[in-house]
Amino acid sequence: MQLENYISDLLYRYDCVIVPHFGAFLTHRVSAKINETTPTFYPPKKVLSFNEQLQTNDGLLANYIAEIEKVPYLVAVERIAKHVKSIKSYLIEGETIALQNIGELILNTEGHINFEPSHNINYLTDAFGLSQFSSTKITREVYKETVEEVEKAIPITITPEKRKSRPYLKYAAIALIALTVAGFAGSNYYGNQIDSHNQIAQEEANDQLDAKVQEATFIISNPLPAATLQVEKVTGNYHIVAGAFRVEANSDKKVEQLKAKGFKARKIGVNRYGLHEVVYSSYTDRIEALNALRNIKRTQNRDAWLLVKALD
Repeated sequence: MQLENYISDLLYRYDCVIVPHFGAFLTHRVSAKINETTPTFYPPKKVLSFNEQLQTNDGLLANYIAEIEKVPYLVAVERIAKHVKSIKSYLIEGETIALQNIGELILNTEGHINFEPSHNINYLTDAFGLSQFSSTKITREVYKETVEEVEKAIPITITPEKRKSRPYLKYAAIALIALTVAGFAGSNYYGNQIDSHNQIAQEEANDQLDAKVQEATFIISNPLPAATLQVEKVTGNYHIVAGAFRVEANSDKKVEQLKAKGFKARKIGVNRYGLHEVVYSSYTDRIEALNALRNIKRTQNRDAWLLVKALD
């Protein structure tokens, strides 16, 4: 039994997953942040921690395993206990236990468990598809010295320093501004005249087209028989997410790829981060969706996850 897979599945939806007689894996949300020194953007995420004091069975993990493996609840509890006993024996021997997508466990000199979380996965579903990235530093150049050098060779300038010694330049600048304003005004007037003319011509063409349509008579002597199409409507609130894409064309391409593999793939809209979400399929039954998710993670995409959402 791959206990870490079941723990990982539950961490997407719960903030605390207790492994009976062993400890609890906890998550707490951390907001997005920017490292101004690097500079690097870090998306919001759930940070993992481990509490060895929380060992009382709350039934969450055992019930989940019982549903997935189709076994009685007590059998699931026994399997967890057996797996925990094996992990403890390895820890006592000084070995490091690596739980995939969760982290590493090791026994310290005082006999307590130290936990180092994995940074390869983000259990915050709202941030699915977001990853950290670094931006290049913006370099701002100052051109004042270059401009001053050019002004020495150019006879006409309108910089503040030169205007004091050459007052006639002030009037030249005012005249230039007046000519520019007049040019803009004339251009706008001419453009408005063209727009008005185009609108009138378009309205006249629409009136003529309406008149011809009203005069036309359509007679269908041999109408074709009505065709009935059977369209399967995809329903369900349990969606197996294949990915989220910032460019919609990429999401369309992903849907076609999944359909070619036999999945009932589709787009389910845009999430709060502006990403187009694509799902393998949707299910009305939770257990059926979990079984399908397990199969997809094993054969197709280990990063697939289950989204519970009622769509309009």
